[in-house]
Amino acid sequence: MYSQKTAKDFDFWRSMSPSEAIGHAFRMHREYDDPAMFIFLRSEADCLADAKRLEAEGPEGKPLYGLPFAVKDNIDVAGLPTTSACEEAAYEPEVSAFAVARLQEAGAICIGKTNLDQFATGLVGVRSPFGVPRNSIRADLIPGGSSSGSAVAVGAGIAAFSLGTDTAGSGRIPAGLNGIVGLKPSLGMLSATGMMPACRTLDTISIFAARTADAALATSVAQAYDPADFISRTLPMAGIAPAGASFTVGVPLPSQRMFFGDKAAESAYEADLETLASLGGQIEEIDFEPFHAVARLLYEGPWVAERYHAVRALIESNPKALHPVTYKIISGASKFSAVDTFDAIYKLAQMKRQITPVIERFDCFAVPTIPAFYSVAQVVADPVQLNSNLGTYTNFVNLLDMAAISVPVSERADGLPSSLTLIGPAGCDAFLAGIAQRLENGESEPANVAARPGEMLICVVGAHLSGMPLNHELTSRRARLVAATRTAPDYSLYALSGTIPPKPGLVRGAPGDGVSIEVEIWALDAAGFGSFVDGVPAPLGIGTVRLEDGLQVNGFIAEGIAIEQATDISSFGSWRSYIASRS
Repeated sequence: MYSQKTAKDFDFWRSMSPSEAIGHAFRMHREYDDPAMFIFLRSEADCLADAKRLEAEGPEGKPLYGLPFAVKDNIDVAGLPTTSACEEAAYEPEVSAFAVARLQEAGAICIGKTNLDQFATGLVGVRSPFGVPRNSIRADLIPGGSSSGSAVAVGAGIAAFSLGTDTAGSGRIPAGLNGIVGLKPSLGMLSATGMMPACRTLDTISIFAARTADAALATSVAQAYDPADFISRTLPMAGIAPAGASFTVGVPLPSQRMFFGDKAAESAYEADLETLASLGGQIEEIDFEPFHAVARLLYEGPWVAERYHAVRALIESNPKALHPVTYKIISGASKFSAVDTFDAIYKLAQMKRQITPVIERFDCFAVPTIPAFYSVAQVVADPVQLNSNLGTYTNFVNLLDMAAISVPVSERADGLPSSLTLIGPAGCDAFLAGIAQRLENGESEPANVAARPGEMLICVVGAHLSGMPLNHELTSRRARLVAATRTAPDYSLYALSGTIPPKPGLVRGAPGDGVSIEVEIWALDAAGFGSFVDGVPAPLGIGTVRLEDGLQVNGFIAEGIAIEQATDISSFGSWRSYIASRS
């Protein structure tokens, strides 16, 4: 499996106090010495003051306690200008974006605003008057865009996670080019309030992190319904859900796989599919032309007019304020009429109708994140075509209302990372993250559940799952997510009556006399485990839970009296699915 040596996961950052984490982040930034990464970097003293306030308050209720994060500079952070890489468009917001505020409330510390392709228009990362952020793997390569600085900040080990945005692949391409995870949530999962739009109906905030579990946790914290955002909607919780022993995967026919002469990318993709198959993926080659046809609509059709709408006042009053390539792309909207727009809307609706049966046949799709690696010099010489090439496997996703996650799988023959992007219908974010984590670990289900020296394992089934209301009781004790897996088929699951927040009760029957329930296994040190267990309220308790591979671990169980007024929800197979059904 490929491992980006400089990117650091949450376990690393949590091994330090918030003040130490901030000190480390700024030390790494000085050592990396890239003035083009941040458009606005907060002072170390101000960030340390935030860390000291957190330390005085304590970690309780703060699942992202002390984690330094960076924000793409088309997303508002109170007290810092928002420019979208155009000084003439700058303004200073009084409040942080909805998603940023939720992350800050959860204990994360924003260290600055990162560079981007101007007005989030591009997949290359070189279209900014603030310079080109240096790729965290190899200096001659493009960083990817439009979320260039955000991906580099994580890849270089400066931020624990970062926010990007994604319209056509801006939350996935930079991840692939920097060897990290890029999670593009379902549209409407994360609020767009406080985000300067590119294509308002297609944009979503995205998350970069070193590991899938970290990206999934940050997403689950930021997730909430926002009535002020007309795209916002209630979707199943983000997090990590086990995929089961096998799952179906659609991939392009060999004749439709485009790598634009990059033989190393082509060979690595074939190897990555073999890895996916070894971990339970049932691979089927399909006609991918309908997906490519949808992708072409994004820039060849009138959706570019949404970009024009976002910057209309500036482009009409001061066109020279725009980067030359950005202006060339956005100004092309003038050739489309209102009739052209309706024609394209109808065409997309017809395409969706034709593609939907294909989407419903598979659990997910697996495509290359990066069809080819390009140097900065190559992109400067051919800025439009090479950018278009990079969007081959990304442009269709938001138009089709799908979720996606890019995860590095292997190392190419030339030492660069090879990443797969897993794609599925809206709402399957946790399922995709489960497969991504399996690719990271190189382990098929059932999970290899093991504690490190000095750790104790705990099996959670309900409100303590990642992204759920009580998960902070684990993360505040620096617990480590070991695996998402299932119990043996011996259990029943009940929705308990009158609990706040809602909680389930797990009850074991005779061997085979029940169902397999989705659970997560977390590891804590002895002190953390003891204080956690002390806080478990009756009629719940800690007993022994048998997993599907026969392993027995400590876990939540319910006393018989607890289920007298409870509702049997075993048929849902998980607390997550039951909660989603109520939403």
